[in-house]
Amino acid sequence: MTPISVLITIAAYFAVLFFISYLTGRKADNAGFFSGNRKSPWYVVAFATIGAAISGVTFVSVPGMVAGSGFSYMQMVLGFAVGQFIIAFVLIPLFYKMNLTSIYEYLENRFGMATYKTGAWFFFVSKMLGASIRLFIVCVVLQLLVFEPLRLPFILNVLFTVGIVWLYTFRGGVKSLIWTDSFKTFCLIVSVGMCIYYIAVNLGLSAGSMWSVVNESEMSKLFFFDDVNDKRYFFKQFLAGVFTVIATTGLDQDMMQKTLSCKNFKDSQKNMITGGVLQIFINLLFLMLGVLLYMYAANNAIALPDKGDEVFPFLATQGHFTFFVSVLFIIGLVSAAYAAAGSALTALTTSFTVDILESPKKKSETEVAGIRKKVHIGMALVMGLVIFVINMLNNASVIDTVYKLASYTYGPLLGMFVFGIFIKRAVKDKWVPCVAILSPVLSLVFDLNSKAWFNGYEFSHERLILNALLTFVGLCLLIRKK
Repeated sequence: MTPISVLITIAAYFAVLFFISYLTGRKADNAGFFSGNRKSPWYVVAFATIGAAISGVTFVSVPGMVAGSGFSYMQMVLGFAVGQFIIAFVLIPLFYKMNLTSIYEYLENRFGMATYKTGAWFFFVSKMLGASIRLFIVCVVLQLLVFEPLRLPFILNVLFTVGIVWLYTFRGGVKSLIWTDSFKTFCLIVSVGMCIYYIAVNLGLSAGSMWSVVNESEMSKLFFFDDVNDKRYFFKQFLAGVFTVIATTGLDQDMMQKTLSCKNFKDSQKNMITGGVLQIFINLLFLMLGVLLYMYAANNAIALPDKGDEVFPFLATQGHFTFFVSVLFIIGLVSAAYAAAGSALTALTTSFTVDILESPKKKSETEVAGIRKKVHIGMALVMGLVIFVINMLNNASVIDTVYKLASYTYGPLLGMFVFGIFIKRAVKDKWVPCVAILSPVLSLVFDLNSKAWFNGYEFSHERLILNALLTFVGLCLLIRKK
């Protein structure tokens, strides 16, 4: 694709997106920005959150994973579905009962101000890093297709990308995101489906024979029970999936902000369960696409990049597919990445305004609106800076980096919420920040020495469970005597 054709594709896509954002957000107040006025239809929220959960990382990285990991990622996805059932029946009723704008207000009510601020800051760091990595994927592709051919620096790429996210979220917040994310999810699913269809036709496969060919491929191995030291071992992946989705969805202001915009907790439960089931099928589509991409490259004697993250972008944009498929790839990537980035920017703005600045408790509606808009700009600038730094440090599979970061930064949040829900005792609140910082540090020590200490055992995403457990034990040590 030429740089001009890529820009025209993106411009057309965002013309529709801005129109939807304008229609849905033009009358939004602070409550509309923070919680959608608690009037969002559950089925729209369920469809919208798929795009935010999938993200540009999944769109690019998951198809490229099959060569080295097969379908092992589906073990984690099955854990995601179980985790979303737990969120639906444990966390959602609790958050609705307390009528929370930010879910971290629970920590203030349960423990105290120090724990509340600790949770808010851990979310801020977690979401800022995660969202920046996801948006970094878009910047890399745009640099390859547009900015590099036009000899424009990466910093302009970052300003352009983050600027677009800021523009379509600054007015309506959650009230707009529900509908813009639904549009993005639709574009994402259509893009992946059409790419699979094109490759299948090129390989001379019908729907039935395509499934048979994928199923018979060595790259489609799903379950791994043989070696407990293998990162792909089933129980590692499955349990990591359960606790990862509880932490990164149920304890994440970004994901829960849209869920809590439903009319009542029963509608939110329907949204959460429906989204969990749909994610299984959509991730399966991405993995099938990965097998077909490698088969297509082998049939056409195409030398692929070494990094799995680069396989799909390379084939889709470097003249190996038709122009139509290249357009679908750009739309799908932009849809996935901007869905995650837009909701993240809104959630970061909400959490910083409500939790860290505590503006709604101290200011009038007009003053809160002014502070919120300034915070929104600040969050966009910080995100752009983080993306620029990530570009200088990038050297690993992006999806692995996202989950590795999540295991360290969401672990303390998971430990605090589990303790708060199941242990009905007060703790020494002022010492909780020390526990929350020490737990990831100890987890890192275990991670670096696990092979030597535990007969070759190597931690994967289950390091999140260890991190949460260490936080839980630390809080037990802080229990106040009666």
